[in-house]
Amino acid sequence: MTTKTKPNIIRLLMNARADIQPVKKSGTNPHYKSKYATLEGVIEAVTEPLSKHGFLLIHRSTQNEHGMTITTELLHESGEGFATAIPLVLGKNDMQGLGSAITYARRYGIMSLLNLPAEDDDGNQASRGAAPKVISSGDAPQPKTVHASNTSW
Repeated sequence: MTTKTKPNIIRLLMNARADIQPVKKSGTNPHYKSKYATLEGVIEAVTEPLSKHGFLLIHRSTQNEHGMTITTELLHESGEGFATAIPLVLGKNDMQGLGSAITYARRYGIMSLLNLPAEDDDGNQASRGAAPKVISSGDAPQPKTVHASNTSW
């Protein structure tokens, strides 16, 4: 008799994550004259590496105490998985506003669940700029201690 052990899903996710290339900023925001990673670009960057390691990425709409959300789920063929819920915040209360909010939530859900940075367009420019300002310890904000009795968990 053989026993089937569950795969180490964390190790598999680490391997899949190592195969994911930085997401290219292929979209342009005309209002801010900036580039951003599109939902299509994010999905394209993650689908093959995730599939190679037995993962499937899905989205579903859910509702919690804060309102409507898009839940991004990363399911593994072993039956285990991870999920994150991103609230839907509508800029306009119509179908276009809803579609835009869903697109944002899906993109942010994938990127946060997999801890994905977008390709850094400004990284090379910043590295050629002025030296970073050094903050003396007197200028730095002092940390505050938070006690458990002062928080509501």
